Amino acid sequence: MPMQAEDIERLIKESIPDAKVSIEDLRGDGDHYAAHVVSAQFVGKSRVQQHQIVYDALRGKMGGELHALALQTSVPETV
Repeated sequence: MPMQAEDIERLIKESIPDAKVSIEDLRGDGDHYAAHVVSAQFVGKSRVQQHQIVYDALRGKMGGELHALALQTSVPETV
């Protein structure tokens, strides 16, 4: 069963409470999403480390319930 955008956002915010999250369903099928996540937790981390934090927040749902996620991460403009 596909995931809802709200569920993706909830999982991310549960693990990254300060996150600003925007989710877009790329195909309208609930399987292909784009996400932009902004968090102070990403300060000093490489892009790979930032993405790993988000993937960890998804609790193993990537590749299963969540088929594809185009992920962008960044730090807040003012930290």
